[in-house]
Amino acid sequence: MPYKANETRRHKIPRARYRVANWSAYDAILRRRGNLAVWVTPEAIAVWTPTKTGRRGRPARYSDIAIEAGLMLRLAFGRPWRQTAGFLVSLMRLLGLELPVPDHSTFSRCSADLEVASALARTEGPVTVVIDTTGLKVFGKGEWHLEQRGGTARRTWRKLHLAVDPGTGEILASALASNEEGDALLVGPLLDQSPRPIGTVLADGADDGEPVYHCVTAHSPTAEMIIPPRSNAVPSDTIASARTPRDRHIQLINERGRLGWQQAVQYGRRSLGEVAMTRYKQVIGHSLHARTLPAQKVEAAVGCKVMNFMTSLGMPATRKVT
Repeated sequence: MPYKANETRRHKIPRARYRVANWSAYDAILRRRGNLAVWVTPEAIAVWTPTKTGRRGRPARYSDIAIEAGLMLRLAFGRPWRQTAGFLVSLMRLLGLELPVPDHSTFSRCSADLEVASALARTEGPVTVVIDTTGLKVFGKGEWHLEQRGGTARRTWRKLHLAVDPGTGEILASALASNEEGDALLVGPLLDQSPRPIGTVLADGADDGEPVYHCVTAHSPTAEMIIPPRSNAVPSDTIASARTPRDRHIQLINERGRLGWQQAVQYGRRSLGEVAMTRYKQVIGHSLHARTLPAQKVEAAVGCKVMNFMTSLGMPATRKVT
């Protein structure tokens, strides 16, 4: 039922207000994100055009780094492939480089098979990971358009799974899947992308299940798992000394209630994963440009890499206004 139908009976919760404490520094960071100071390293110039392998067939003219550079520029500035190709040509001309630039069809075709270099993962030691999921639209009208104009809902979207470091806002791992796949199936592949040991894993109630607990334990046996049990969850039939982390969470909820449990385990840190989702959609967009699932996976991975570069420039320091 639409939200406005329950407007008069809905419980009003005042929205929390925050203020940026380092506004002068954050203002300079935002200006740096729009800086067009571009350079090409000698290592990139050397491998921009692949060397001939001597095998039969036409050799590749552009390397993966050339395709990835174009894809990062496209997502960072929100331009179509044709305009991105023209932008890259003008950059090469300004830099005085005689490097070939792929056309829009080459960019679109080669991006599906691109091997994306690992994103920024500078964190060392055990890390705290927040796992969350959001939807990215492929095509179709939204709910407002269907309500106003009528018609049938013909929409397709993908699920973007992120593992975020709540301390730095950095995206440690990402995975894109179709909307038919369950969220718990992507927890293992997400954790496998992080070579660092994990100290704490925070997730929502949709990940409450044995497969998720087994994936986390297999990656980091000593990791603390903070996942809210379902409302009808009961402790397992084990002795007190052999209780699982889930049993201890259920016991704590029975003693202090849901709000008391959230304060005791600092479950509020999970909201920083939703903040990363919002930041991705504001900068990269709510939709996917590619039309095939392999190309969409590459696009989402490169989008996360762009977000990490922007996050490395600096983040705002906010405080709650009472």
